[in-house]
Amino acid sequence: MPQMVALVLVLLILYIGDVISNLSKAWIPSVFVCVVLFLLGYWTFFPKDIIAKAGIPAVVAIMLMYLLITNMGTLLLMTDLKKQWKTILISLAGIGGIIVSCYLIGLTLFDYNTVVVAIPPLVGGIVSALIMSGGAKAAGLIELSVFAIVIYVMQGFAGFPLTAIVLKKEGLRVLALHRQGDWQSTTTQENANHALEQVISPEETPMPKLFAQFPARYNTAYCQFLRLAVVGMLAYIVSELLKPLVPISPFVLCLLFGIIATSAGFLERHALKKANGFGFAVMGLMLFVFDGLNYATPSMLVNLFVPLVVLIISAVMGMFMFSVIMGKILGVTKSLAFAIALTALYGFPADYIITNEVINNLTKDQHERLILTNHLLPPMLIGGFISVTMVSVVLAGIMVGMIIPVSA
Repeated sequence: MPQMVALVLVLLILYIGDVISNLSKAWIPSVFVCVVLFLLGYWTFFPKDIIAKAGIPAVVAIMLMYLLITNMGTLLLMTDLKKQWKTILISLAGIGGIIVSCYLIGLTLFDYNTVVVAIPPLVGGIVSALIMSGGAKAAGLIELSVFAIVIYVMQGFAGFPLTAIVLKKEGLRVLALHRQGDWQSTTTQENANHALEQVISPEETPMPKLFAQFPARYNTAYCQFLRLAVVGMLAYIVSELLKPLVPISPFVLCLLFGIIATSAGFLERHALKKANGFGFAVMGLMLFVFDGLNYATPSMLVNLFVPLVVLIISAVMGMFMFSVIMGKILGVTKSLAFAIALTALYGFPADYIITNEVINNLTKDQHERLILTNHLLPPMLIGGFISVTMVSVVLAGIMVGMIIPVSA
């Protein structure tokens, strides 16, 4: 397949996802539509490497991941994390619910290795899925090696529509209170505007303080890309230095270093968007995620269908119960608490995309969108950071050592 044909096909799928999401007013998320279309494509005429043919091979996708995850850190300062302590506790509770529920239900129906291999991908993203897939393969469990990838790919089928439903419910509740004059934000409007302009209008934000005297004409897109890459490089170097002592994913450090670099004034908020690279980077990362669908052949899904469905349902049940209980304790609504927990099933950028789709389809009023963005986006982003980007990688690093090899 020629490169431009492959590129047009994958971009057409992304666009169809957007169109259907808009027509359904976010009840059918674009990411969910794209997953279905990519599966149909791989099962018919798509070459297995259509994403690489289109121009996003693994090496490019990994580069975009470094830039995007570092950029994610610029969205949240340490003060933001302190303000979202409830979100962090709810996200951790949801993860605990996944682990407990999968162990209780999974071990009664399936073998030990199946449950162990499934949990980290259910909690996180492609990194944890690849860790467990490699561990299963090394243990001689070839089918479970595929299962780790398939369960990561397929869990979005539960996460995407459920998230759209509960976010829509929470958004309608907030809008109703606002329109009645009864809505009171957890932050002042001045503080909310200051924080959210970084996402909505990053071009209006000032230069980072370390470069306050830097002539604006020299702060080009290349300069912004360079500073992001420097922070990503430092994360990689530190990760390699720590590897003999404590294995830490460089992507976890990218997030941490992004927060530190922004707080120190080395990076501006939402630097990648200011460099006009955010849209392309998200596109590349999403295509990289969809590239994992080429593992999910019909025969594999048939063989793994029962454990796949049971463990995903178990995970959703567990995260619902634990997150709602924690939300009740902390004074967070059931809808928002469950939405935060659900980010474990897909993470960034899907949490960003789904939340914005819901907001844009609930109201066209800019002020109301600002209120909804302030209320919904920070906890959804942090929920995804905690589960997918951070906890899942640590959990995978622990549980990969718990796999029992075939020879044992």
